[in-house]
Amino acid sequence: MDSSFAHITIIHWVAVVVYVIATIFNVSGLMFRKERAVAVSEALVLGGLLVHGIGILWWWKIVGHGPYIGRFEVLSSHAWAVLALFMASSRFFPRIKAASILVFPVTFLMIAVGLFIEPQAKMLPPTLRSVWLVLHVIFYKISLFTLLVALAFSLFYLLRKRTGISWLQRLPELEILDILSFRFAGFSFTFWGIAMVAGSIWAYQSWGRFWGWDPVETWSLMTWIAFGIYLHLRRFFGWNGERAAYLYLICFVLSVISLLFTPLIGSSIHSEYFK
Repeated sequence: MDSSFAHITIIHWVAVVVYVIATIFNVSGLMFRKERAVAVSEALVLGGLLVHGIGILWWWKIVGHGPYIGRFEVLSSHAWAVLALFMASSRFFPRIKAASILVFPVTFLMIAVGLFIEPQAKMLPPTLRSVWLVLHVIFYKISLFTLLVALAFSLFYLLRKRTGISWLQRLPELEILDILSFRFAGFSFTFWGIAMVAGSIWAYQSWGRFWGWDPVETWSLMTWIAFGIYLHLRRFFGWNGERAAYLYLICFVLSVISLLFTPLIGSSIHSEYFK
């Protein structure tokens, strides 16, 4: 078992190194208009996803359940899902490629943090195994991907408007950046809501109740409501531009607390699997 953990750790560090190199090529390519560097970056990311995916599947085989219980496996699978979804989406929507400047570093940082936590096997009781758990996890990962893309365009908007950084001027117009942030925030709101519903059904199957005001559930609901307020203000009260971008940043902070920190609260039933 120890040797398997060591091999999985090595595989993940290899993926981190590949993603870091890809990020360097990507940033230089986007900032200095080097298409060749961007192409190399994309090839490296695809190779990193392959290596990283092998590590996740190997871990899955060892622990006997999907990568959604312990902190290491959650962060690792978050990173893989976000990066895979981004690469697939950017093929169909090239306008979002610039968001890779944020998405790429976030992914390798998540893996590195998970590795420093130290991989530990967490067993999932048979009573908690359910397709609703799988859906619950999948939709939160999709939501995280859309959250990061929306965050990138919100930051691009603020930086382009308030600074004179030259490469930002090559991005789409401010109005387009604002709209892209708005749309991806809408996707986040939708997928987050579906994830909560799936989690409620899973909770009913596992613990006999749909909702128990667990810290994770409460923060998740607060985050979803915050995004609902953001979308409502934008759609019906004409909020856009800087104030919408700043409001999105607040919503994003809430989402990070909800996804990554509330499971560690001792009074939460989720904490048993994230110790």
